[in-house]
Amino acid sequence: MSIIAKGDKEQPLNIDVIADASDVESLNSKYSKQDIEDANEIFHYENKLSSKLNARLIGMITLVGVFGTGLFLSSGGTLHTTGPIGMLLGYIFVGSVVGASQVCQTEVACLYPATSSYVTHAEHFVDKALGFAIGIVSTYSAIVPGELGAVSVLMTYWSDLSPAIWVTIFGAIVIATNCYNVKWYGEIEFFFGILKLLLCAGLILTGLIIDLGGVPGQERLGFRYWKDPGPFAGRYATGSLGKFLGFWKAVNSIVYAFGGVQTIAMLAGETEYPRRAIHRAAKRVFIRVFSIYILMIFILSLIVPYDDEVIAKPNGTASGSPWVRAISLAGIKVLPHIINAIVLTSALSAGNLGIIKGSRTIYALASKKQLPKVFLKVNKHGLPYVAVTFCSLFIPLGYMAVNHTSANVFSWFQNITSSVLLCDWIIIAVNHISLHRAMKAQGYTRKDLPYTFKVGAYAGYYSLFFSVLFLLTGGFPVFIHGYWDFANFFSAYFAIVLALVFFIFGKLLFKTKWLKPSEVKLKPLFYDVELRTEPQFRKLKGWDWIALLWG
Repeated sequence: MSIIAKGDKEQPLNIDVIADASDVESLNSKYSKQDIEDANEIFHYENKLSSKLNARLIGMITLVGVFGTGLFLSSGGTLHTTGPIGMLLGYIFVGSVVGASQVCQTEVACLYPATSSYVTHAEHFVDKALGFAIGIVSTYSAIVPGELGAVSVLMTYWSDLSPAIWVTIFGAIVIATNCYNVKWYGEIEFFFGILKLLLCAGLILTGLIIDLGGVPGQERLGFRYWKDPGPFAGRYATGSLGKFLGFWKAVNSIVYAFGGVQTIAMLAGETEYPRRAIHRAAKRVFIRVFSIYILMIFILSLIVPYDDEVIAKPNGTASGSPWVRAISLAGIKVLPHIINAIVLTSALSAGNLGIIKGSRTIYALASKKQLPKVFLKVNKHGLPYVAVTFCSLFIPLGYMAVNHTSANVFSWFQNITSSVLLCDWIIIAVNHISLHRAMKAQGYTRKDLPYTFKVGAYAGYYSLFFSVLFLLTGGFPVFIHGYWDFANFFSAYFAIVLALVFFIFGKLLFKTKWLKPSEVKLKPLFYDVELRTEPQFRKLKGWDWIALLWG
C-alpha cells in the first residue's frame, strides 16, 4: 500500500494524509483491500505531478481562456447577425447551458480530481473507448496553433513585417512559458488575466460614457439603436422566421465565445487541495464570466448599430472590433491600440492553453495505457515535459498562415476546434449522468459527494440536450438554398465524424464495453475523499475581501 500515515518514513507526492495511523486504520476497515488498491492505482500518476496551483491561479487561468477574441473582436459579427436584443438573449441562453456544464464538471471533478478531467472521467464512468476518442479529438484541437495565425494578423495593425517573424517570436514565447513548471505558467496567465479584467472594466466605463453623452460634442445615445435599426436582425429569410434564424445562427457563434470554461478542472492533478480549489474557482469564475459578459454585451448593444458596415466585415485586428468602432464613432483616439495589445495577450493565452490542454490530455491517456509510457515522464518540477515537447512540435504549423492558399485550408481545421468544444460539453454531461446512475445503483446519494450544487441533479440532462442540439444545428445555413459552402459544412460537422472514427477504433483496439452503473468503481473515489481530507478556506476578514477580485 503506497499511502502512508504521518509518522512513517515515506509519503507519496501530492497527498494530504490523515493525521495519524489510527485514523488510517479506522478508515481502511470501512473499505476492502481491493478498493484501497484501486484508489492507489487511480491516483498513482496524479501524484507524480506538481501541485503548485491554487484556486487563485486556476480561476484566473480559466478567465484568461474565456475572455478572448470572441468578446473583444467577434462580438461585432454576432451583433450584426441577430441585433441588440437577439445578442443579449443569446448570451443569456447560452450562458445557462454553460453554467449547467460547469456544474456537471465541478461535481464530478471534486469527487475525482484528475488531469485532463472529463477525458479521464469518460473512461472511469462510461467507456475506455469514449475517453480515448474525446482525448484524441481534444488533443488535436489543442495542438493546432491557430492562435499564432491570429497573432500574425493582430500584429499587422502596427507592422508590415512578414507574419512568419511574429509566428517565430510568439511561438518561442509560448514554448518558454510551458517549459519550466506549471506555477510559472499560472503566474504569467494571472498577469494576463488582470490586464483583461482591467480592459473589461475600462470598456464598460467607456461604453457608459459614450451612451450617456459624456463625450464632448456627442449626443446621448440611450436606447436609440434598439429602435433604429431595431431590436432584431433578420438572416436567411424575411419576417419572424428570418429573425429567429439570425438569432439561432448567433447562438451557435456565442457558444464559442464561452469556450475555455471547461478548462477549470483540466489541471486538477497539479492543484493544491484540488477539490476545494475547483469548487471555489468554478463558482466564482462562472459568476464573473456571466456577469461581465452580459454587462458588456448590453452596453455594446447600446453604442453600435447592428447594420454598421465595419462590424459586418471584421478584419481580425482591433480596427474591426465593435468596441473600437464605437470608440471611433465617438471620436476617441489611442484606445484602439490598447485593445489590440490586450487582445494580443488573449491570443498568446490561447496558445499557452493549447499546449497545457494537449500535453495534459496526452499525459492522462498515457496514464491509462492508451498512449506510450514515454509521455508519463516528468521533470523535477513535476512537469510532463515529454508531452509538452510533443505538443510544441506542432507550433511550426503556424507558418501555414503566411501563405494565403495554405491558410484557407488551415482555417478549416481551426474551425473544427469550435465543434470539438461542443463535443467536450456533451462528454462532460454524459460523465455527470453516468456518475449519478452509478451512485443510485450502488447505494450512494448526492449527499455523499464532497461538493454539490442545488441544480446539480438536473444539470446533466439540460446541458446534454442543448449541447447536442447546438452541435447538430451548428452548420444549418449550408442547408438553406443558396447558402451551401463546403468549408462551413466541413468545419461544422467533421468533429462528429472524427470522434466516431476514434471511438470505433478504440472499441476495436481495447475491446471495451459500456460500463454498467454497478461496474463503475465508486468506492475507491470515496475512499480517497476521506483519506485526503482538505482544510476549509479561512474566512475573509478586513482587506482580505479585495481578493474576491481575482481569488
